[in-house]
Amino acid sequence: MEIPFYLSFREFENQYYNNLEKWFEKNKNTSETDFLLAVKELYKPYLCYNFSEDKLQTEALIKVKNFFFSFLENYGISFQMDGSSKNSKTTVHSVSEAKTISMMDYAQCVLDKIHTYFQHYPISMKENETVLDYLNHYQIITLREKNGYCLDYDLHQKTIPFLKAYLPRFGSTVDISLYRDFYCSAVKIADFIDQKLKDVEAFDQSIYTELKSEAVMKIHMRGHSFLTICN
Repeated sequence: MEIPFYLSFREFENQYYNNLEKWFEKNKNTSETDFLLAVKELYKPYLCYNFSEDKLQTEALIKVKNFFFSFLENYGISFQMDGSSKNSKTTVHSVSEAKTISMMDYAQCVLDKIHTYFQHYPISMKENETVLDYLNHYQIITLREKNGYCLDYDLHQKTIPFLKAYLPRFGSTVDISLYRDFYCSAVKIADFIDQKLKDVEAFDQSIYTELKSEAVMKIHMRGHSFLTICN
């Protein structure tokens, strides 16, 4: 069973038992704990642990590579490398830098790539197709333009549930208000999942417990690295 991804806490809460029932129909000999752990993996990537307040907070970010060319090439300016050949010009290479962007910007990037693909190739969507049919198209996702983001296809797989829920089926712009609702709902959804895990005596596998443990581990690793450098 493909568990639906919800952008709204109210919708998530209202559909919880319906989805749990469908889970049991498709997955025999499983428990509610198994269902909760599967749901947890959908939302955990968009959250982090806040040390100062000892609670979860939304962190819907993803790393991409930002590709661009030199200033000169962007403005159509070139010059000779030396006087040996009149046709000899500088070789300008693309430059990439790691960048962290919001999931809203990532979704817009995917949407732009889909529309760019259909603009550049003499094909069109079939009558019964929508944007969602192409959100994981390898050639589209890995499309590299002159300037823009280069997406990691393997990392992209983890964003599919979110994109299915968020991307418009038609149109070229993502909905800011819909994203704002998700941003405000993510922690509420996580708290709901964690409370259910607590009820089934599996709080040690909760989003809160795992993210706090990971955050503590990162601090210890940084401290160890600092001490190693100092010594």
